[in-house]
Amino acid sequence: MTSTQLEYAEKRMQQKWHDLIMAEQKGATKPVLERMYNAYMLAVEEYNRCSAASQEQEEQTTSLPSERVVPSARSLHTTKRRRKAS
Repeated sequence: MTSTQLEYAEKRMQQKWHDLIMAEQKGATKPVLERMYNAYMLAVEEYNRCSAASQEQEEQTTSLPSERVVPSARSLHTTKRRRKAS
């Protein structure tokens, strides 16, 4: 999940809320407001999914370097010396 996708989902959610508020102020009917509210809630759910995926991706990216095990130079040198002696 990219930050651009997350920003798009957030803007879409905010726009749906703004549209709902404006429709209410203009006197939209109850069925129209309910439909707009449902669209807003779908946008909220999409934003939450994007946000969670972005956080998981960030956690995986930051935890990878610490999990990587690199053998020390001394152990490699010792291994090479033992092979030559054989």
